[in-house]
Amino acid sequence: MAGQRDVPRIDTSKPHAARMYDYYLGGKTHYEADVRAAEAVVAALPQIVPAAHANRDFMHRATRVLAAEHGVRQFLDIGSGIPTEPNLHQTAQGVAPECRVVYTDNDPIVLQYARALLHSAPQGRTAYLHGDVTEPEAILASGELRGTLDLDRPVALSVNALLHFVPDERRPYEIVRTLLDALAPGSFLCLTHGIADIPDDELSDRADDVIGIYQRGGTAFVPRTKAQVARFFEGLELLDPGLTMAHLWRPGPEGPGLPEDALTLHTAVARKP
Repeated sequence: MAGQRDVPRIDTSKPHAARMYDYYLGGKTHYEADVRAAEAVVAALPQIVPAAHANRDFMHRATRVLAAEHGVRQFLDIGSGIPTEPNLHQTAQGVAPECRVVYTDNDPIVLQYARALLHSAPQGRTAYLHGDVTEPEAILASGELRGTLDLDRPVALSVNALLHFVPDERRPYEIVRTLLDALAPGSFLCLTHGIADIPDDELSDRADDVIGIYQRGGTAFVPRTKAQVARFFEGLELLDPGLTMAHLWRPGPEGPGLPEDALTLHTAVARKP
């Protein structure tokens, strides 16, 4: 399978963000350290659970919009996480079976489950590579990506619930720009990000507790303000409704399922001119 060599062993003694996210979604692919950390997060900030589901639902809606309304047939999902059906390729290929998808994650356990990401419709193709968003050049140069996607044609780049784990010293804005610079005009950026501008002081204090839980587990967690998240979209053309909360980005006819004033994640989809 793609990316199996030189993959680090799974360290079950420390929580991992991907496995904690799986816990929030009600999955079963996590270890005791992940459960302890995730339960501490939920106890401090119960809103993290609906936010995780809102993030997942946004991914499905954005993928359908890009495939159905904008003709996108190629997707690059960085920080894909542990497979949870329907996966991105199932949503995209449900619109257009010829869609091609590349998944990337840095958690070794995701590699073990990656076969679930490779059951493509026969008309399309999916691939998985073990990689880290902080090394965008390696992702772009990988044989899995180059053998699956044509970078001379538009690609939808998904970096959902990921960049708040990239501190400023790792240059998150430059990472996104490097990835976008390699993509053809007409490509799209789909991005969700943890929020720092929380108006309620008590809720903000609890969010700070969450940051501490992640940091004690060895994972940087850097929520950003709406203005800071907007910087990722500089030079791009935002699709309606612009930069908003995840549950408010083009909710389906059933509605967002959360109050309009709920705090989920900063979210937008934008086109590269």
